[in-house]
Amino acid sequence: MNKLKDFMYSLGSFSSAILGQAVTTFAIYYYVDVLRVPTKMISLVMFFYGIWNAINDPLFGQLSDTTRTKWGRRIPYVAGFTPPLCVAFAFVWMPPYPAGAEKSLFIWYFAIMFLFDGLFTIVVLNWTALFPEMYPELEDRARISALRQVLGIVGLIFGVALPPIVAERYGWNSMGIAFGILGLVTMYASLYGAKERPEFSGERSLPIGQALKETYLNKSFLIYVVAAMLIQYTFVGLQAVIPFYTKYVLNATEFETTLFLGALFAMAIPFAPIWGKLISRLGAKKSMLYSGVWYAVCLLPFLVATNYIHAVITAVFLAFGLAGLLVLLDIFIADVVDEDEVRTGVRREGMYFGVNGFMIRLGISMNAIIMSNVLSAFGYDPNLEVQPPGALTGMKLLMTFVPMVAMGIALMIFRHYPLEGEELSEVKAGIAEIRKRQAGR
Repeated sequence: MNKLKDFMYSLGSFSSAILGQAVTTFAIYYYVDVLRVPTKMISLVMFFYGIWNAINDPLFGQLSDTTRTKWGRRIPYVAGFTPPLCVAFAFVWMPPYPAGAEKSLFIWYFAIMFLFDGLFTIVVLNWTALFPEMYPELEDRARISALRQVLGIVGLIFGVALPPIVAERYGWNSMGIAFGILGLVTMYASLYGAKERPEFSGERSLPIGQALKETYLNKSFLIYVVAAMLIQYTFVGLQAVIPFYTKYVLNATEFETTLFLGALFAMAIPFAPIWGKLISRLGAKKSMLYSGVWYAVCLLPFLVATNYIHAVITAVFLAFGLAGLLVLLDIFIADVVDEDEVRTGVRREGMYFGVNGFMIRLGISMNAIIMSNVLSAFGYDPNLEVQPPGALTGMKLLMTFVPMVAMGIALMIFRHYPLEGEELSEVKAGIAEIRKRQAGR
């Protein structure tokens, strides 16, 4: 596959990042701090949001795995559901009610978040499920994962740094429309580089009961997905609390918040290709442990940062560990899918990425619940320009000890991940034998 098509396929990472991260980073801030919806109402939405994801992610994954069309299993979903996804994204920032209309805004937020998330799951799950199928070798997976993360990080920077700037000048409504259009164009561009293997579309599929059983009894996947959920939670938690931390703890302007987020994610860009090479040399598991420890240790200085410059310097060091974690996550799930195919004889990226997507959304829900309760417990008041000392302490804890504990637990779990060394080699040999039989047919 040529480099242009690799690049075009990877643009889907930019699209999903700019849409997903804008919502993850600013939706709670927008509805709580700008529209004045009580934090407990938002927490309630996120509770039911987690239940919704427990249903829709595995269901859409199974639907994708069992789809049979002349255009493939995954590509039709990306092509058909991207436009409504981008419209739903725009509506997140266009509530038809004024600030302070608590009940009406609560109902709107509830409905639009469920719609956006369902469409986001369908599109991104199917786009991501192409990755293990298109790139079967570790070297290619590490290289393309690094490229995807570079483009994803650019999307992150757009999604977490630009919305407040665009909103301050043109309004949140205009930001939603502009970013929705950009997400639409780049996701459609990714289809130019997308390719499905016809032999997979012609395979038998597992009924949903057996598919769920095989997935949830897969030891390698269970270890990975729980650890990955905790790691993803730390990403989501930091992005969501940074606007509060920079505004109230560091007394930063919205432009300085943009620079802070830019420093964190932009510095991860040159580190991503470095991690791509390290992973090929060290293996995925060792690389995960090293990058996770680095990331966790580099969170601690945020607790004692006395000014904006100190926080930016800390973010630069944190970016090295962040880059490694971002590159690694999809590599692991690709290996899990390979192991499952050897065991079941069926290629099931959709189900695995679906359950993984549910766990990521569970991390988002967990963050919303933890964050809203910590802010409330420590005395945060959105009507105050200057927050009390207790509220500042809560924000510091959300930037440091809370994600550090989550990362520590994730790494302890990940030490038991079995797909390395001889066991991983056996899986790769099994996949090679399956491909040989498919080619013979």
